[in-house]
Amino acid sequence: MAYKSYIPLEKLDVYRLAILLEEVSWKIYEKLDWRMKKINGDQFIESTDSVGANVAEGYGRFHYLDKIRFYYNARGSLLESRHWFNLLGGRKFIAKADGEQYLSIYKELRPALNALISSLMKIKQGSKIPLIS
Repeated sequence: MAYKSYIPLEKLDVYRLAILLEEVSWKIYEKLDWRMKKINGDQFIESTDSVGANVAEGYGRFHYLDKIRFYYNARGSLLESRHWFNLLGGRKFIAKADGEQYLSIYKELRPALNALISSLMKIKQGSKIPLIS
């Protein structure tokens, strides 16, 4: 039985995009005053950081059902991050360039994460062998 070659986490496109989103989100967060950081910013940065953390944790799991569960958590955190982004943007706390950068990465990351989940679901349905990473 042949296994696909191992891809290090750092080279996984979904993970790299999550890291980029964290970086731009941190730029947004750093510009907030202490009050907005407490009210909305902390939740924004925590949900954004959770995307990459869940991708990493899922990637390190042995069984495909564990992997999928963490990727679903990552997707939920991504949507939560977008909620806080929209709220901060609506209150005029995000610079235009930072907002455009966030949205550009988000628009790439969301379908990439969905494709990862979908590919694992197809493997799950067609094989009784758990994925090894």
